Amino acid sequence: MKKLLSLIVLVATAVGVNGQSEYYNVRIHSAYGGIGPCEPSIAVSLSDPNIVVAGAVLNDVYGSTDGGFTWSIQKLRSPYGVWGDPCIVSNSKGHFHFLHLSDPTGQNWASEEILDRIVCQTSTNGGKSWGNGTYMGMNHPKDQDKEWAAVDLRNDALYASWTEFDDYGSTNYPEDRSRILFSRYTGEGDGGWTNPIVLSKLEGNCVDSDSTTEGAVPAVGPDGQIYVAWSFDDKIYFDRSEDGGATWLEKDLVVADQPGGWDIDISGVGRCNGMPVTGCDVSGGENNGRIYVNWADQRNGAKDTDIFVAYSDDQGNTWSDPVRVNDDGAGAQQFLTWMAVDPATGHVYIVFYDRRNHKGDATDVYLASSSDGGETWINERISEEPFTPNGGVFFGDYNNISAVDGVVRPIWTRQDGRETSIWTAIINK
Repeated sequence: MKKLLSLIVLVATAVGVNGQSEYYNVRIHSAYGGIGPCEPSIAVSLSDPNIVVAGAVLNDVYGSTDGGFTWSIQKLRSPYGVWGDPCIVSNSKGHFHFLHLSDPTGQNWASEEILDRIVCQTSTNGGKSWGNGTYMGMNHPKDQDKEWAAVDLRNDALYASWTEFDDYGSTNYPEDRSRILFSRYTGEGDGGWTNPIVLSKLEGNCVDSDSTTEGAVPAVGPDGQIYVAWSFDDKIYFDRSEDGGATWLEKDLVVADQPGGWDIDISGVGRCNGMPVTGCDVSGGENNGRIYVNWADQRNGAKDTDIFVAYSDDQGNTWSDPVRVNDDGAGAQQFLTWMAVDPATGHVYIVFYDRRNHKGDATDVYLASSSDGGETWINERISEEPFTPNGGVFFGDYNNISAVDGVVRPIWTRQDGRETSIWTAIINK
């Protein structure tokens, strides 16, 4: 049964172009102190690109019916709790799935039940209302974290991957370990999802750092193949299924080295990661079926974090050499990357923070786009004003971007003193 949520209408603040960016910036939401809004996720409807849904920590969900110019705000609620790590995806019908972490008692870290499952809530009316939710991975007292989802656009099958911690934050390795899990929505059983399958052949620790298996993002190929990549011990690993997630490779493949690991130090940011994002071209065009993996690392030095992409044309058996996406000279920081592959055009878009134009910690937001299968990249500054992160306020672990037939909507966090806000840009290619 659908549970209607109280709706607070917010007319988003749009800031005019001032010469730094040709793209119209829209402030979706802001707050002072505390946690959030941050870690934003966004999805353009695959049935109507005027409908856009976004979410942010801890339990905010936003809706737009005019392509992202104005937004409404709801507080997402579920009997299983809502505790951040928002992930929003659209299926071919324009239904939205909102995956997030759990807090069933509402007591967050005071309760041993926090992170006891991954929750998925669905809206069939463009984000106006949401179901109570289904769930996957319940395996108490283990902790379920860092989830992401993908949709097979041929049949709207829904898949998710995430990290399971034996005991989140524990330094008691090898007794306490981490692993990458996968599940498929069926609508059957207690939670509505299949029993999780372990993808990672190598298990990490539970410290939430370089030797932890994290960053699993699934993608679906043109014939229903499922691809997942993640980071562990200075490498990016990859697995695939060709039967809807029932079976996977006997041995994980290596996409690329990730020198320095995924846990990255960036001045002014409390914590930062270079975890990979997986995508696949399903456009039917020249690069149909090409798999992309996008990440950040510090192979060029701790003060020169860069954004990279590798691609595969043989379902992940072999990979291209990493391509540096940011096109500046050496010595600047680029970080917190996310990628979208447009299912209609096959063009690839990557959003990331960039400090090439400033000294110190002043930060811009850039978009890199490729129309030739990731061989070359055009970099554009899309934020109108730089900002300087506040290391004393939680910044979040990721941004996001969605692209549907040239309608490109990035979403990012910025901080001004103790004010944290999330923004999008109106980009039509």
